[in-house]
Amino acid sequence: MHPPPAARPLRADAERTVRAILDAAERVLGQNPNATLEQIAEAAGVARTTVHRRFASREDLIRVMAIEAWRRMDAAVDAARPHTAPPLVALHQATANVIAIKHGAAYALDRVGPAEGEVAEIRAAVFGKCDAAFRRARAEGVLPAEANLEWVRRVYLALITETVHGDTGPETSADPDTLARRVIDTLLHGVAGPSREH
Repeated sequence: MHPPPAARPLRADAERTVRAILDAAERVLGQNPNATLEQIAEAAGVARTTVHRRFASREDLIRVMAIEAWRRMDAAVDAARPHTAPPLVALHQATANVIAIKHGAAYALDRVGPAEGEVAEIRAAVFGKCDAAFRRARAEGVLPAEANLEWVRRVYLALITETVHGDTGPETSADPDTLARRVIDTLLHGVAGPSREH
């Protein structure tokens, strides 16, 4: 038996409310890590009781924020077609997508450990897709045949982390495509960049 039509808008409305709370929480906590649930509620335009109804505690809210960010990263890596697009195209697009998401979700991602149940599952799926793109890159000669792909992934992820969290100088506010290009160039060619010799 289907729920009455009137019940469906409530579901969509509830999802919009949760999305507004999560977005507000990332903004508010990113500016003030000690912000209260009341301040987050105010920024989201909802009552404090609404936040408490949706999230058992501040820690629960942050955990859900991190899970949501990892879900977005998983979808963003899928959108880059790591199994079918040319490896450099897939790597560039996935990198730009992930950098954009991590910039907007840094607070929660920094506070929820990778071993947390659902985060660990989604993270493993994302890493599996990265590994698939790197395997294809090695098979097609983009990476050397002897490249250790686990090491390549670790360096790649470290470069993304430094791009999101580090002081990147005048390019700090650069768009994700520019930052992704730098990550991929550094991964493939080191700090010297691509050879200019022909």
